[in-house]
Formats: sequence, structure tokens, C-alpha cells
Amino acid sequence: MYGTVRYSLGNLISLSRKMYCTDQFLTESDLHVNRSDIKRQAILDTAYRLFRAQGFAKTSIAEVTAQVGGSKATIYSHFPSKEELFVECMMAALENYMSGTLRHLDASRGDPEDALRNFGASVLNFICSSEQVEVRRLMIAEAARSGTGKLFFDKITALRSQVSSFLATCMASGMLRRDDPDLAADHLGALLEAEILEPLLLHVREAAPDEKETALAARRAVAAFLRAYAPAVPLIKSAAGADATLFASQYLR
Repeated sequence: MYGTVRYSLGNLISLSRKMYCTDQFLTESDLHVNRSDIKRQAILDTAYRLFRAQGFAKTSIAEVTAQVGGSKATIYSHFPSKEELFVECMMAALENYMSGTLRHLDASRGDPEDALRNFGASVLNFICSSEQVEVRRLMIAEAARSGTGKLFFDKITALRSQVSSFLATCMASGMLRRDDPDLAADHLGALLEAEILEPLLLHVREAAPDEKETALAARRAVAAFLRAYAPAVPLIKSAAGADATLFASQYLR
């Protein structure tokens, strides 16, 4: 669950020009950082396109360099290895998208059901898109290469930790039963992916779902998750004073 809203080179160049036109004083260091960001994004965009079109083995750093300009040393100053460049450009879209999607997980709003449904539907809309299904297949295919799989897993784990934090807060308040929040986040992810993403990955279905279908799938996945993690039936008062037993009773019938 935890691979577009991509920042294109054009976006960064436009932002750069706006910065130069302001009255704000920019130091040489500021300008250098901005140019460095633009170069890094150009490398990511080019590598992303080549990896998707040709796969990992047939894409070389020399080819990326030829299309981006500069030298191999420039690329290696941003990305220590071809494997790390591959992981970064494959994961960039997910990381950018998730930064917005994670805002749905606000434990201060009380009932986690709506938050999890909105979060789940947003995640499914993204990961079930044709482009992201293709990216996921490529990531899986190259996972055994030179530690690439571990690099992917480390990034996914970092994203999962933010979901875990939300679930831990819900557990502490009595809205979910106490358990390992990291494991709970894994369970939530598996439930969200099972209904639509797995058939897409295995070519059992070809058409991407519409928002109505992803919302329904998220609703079912969250309902199953909440039944599994419903708090104990005895009355438990949350920190906000909410009656967690009433919340639990919806999922224990």
C-alpha cells in the first residue's frame, strides 16, 4: 500500500523564476541549492521514464547522463548508485502523494472510521492507477537485484510509521484495542490492497477502478480492520470522553 503527483522539471524551473523575480534577497548558496534541486529532479524524471520503458538492466547511468546533460559524477553526487536512483525515482510519486493523503489521519477528530475510509480511498485511487500498477510490477521484478528490495522496504516502512502513529494514538485513547500498531498498519494495508490491487497486478483485471469502486473497497477493508481491532466490550472512556464501547459495538455484531 505504502509507489503521479510528480514535481516535473518545468514546475521547478517555474518556481525558480518566481523566486528570482521577488524582492527577497537570495544568497549564492540559495541559488546553488535551487539549481541543485532542479538538476536532481531532471535526473529523477529522465531515469523514471527510462526505467519504465526499458527496465533496470537495459537502462544505464551513461544513458541518463546523455539525456540530462552533465557527467556521471553529477548523478552520483545525488544518488550513490544506480540501485538507489531506481528506488528514488520509483518511490518519489508515492512519497509526494502520501504527504497529502496522510492528512486524513487526524486522531484529534475522534472517530477513526471516517479518517481511515478517506485515507483508504485516497490510497487506492493512487496505487490502482495504470501507471502505479506498472511501477509496482517493476519494483517487484527488480527487488532481488543488489539489495534493491531492502531499499524499497525501508522507504515503505518509513511511510508506514506515520500510519502506525495514528493507530497507536487511537489505541491509547481506547478507540482501538491495544496491540502492535506497526502490525496493525500492515494489516490495514493488506486489507486495502486485496480486493482491487492484487487482481490488477496479476492481470486478472485490466481496467483501473473509478472513485466509486475504490470508496466501496476502502469501506469494506476498513470495516474488516475495525472488527479485528475493536476495543474490548467493557466500558472504556477515551481521552476525549467518547464512549469507546459504543464504537466497538458497531463492529462486534
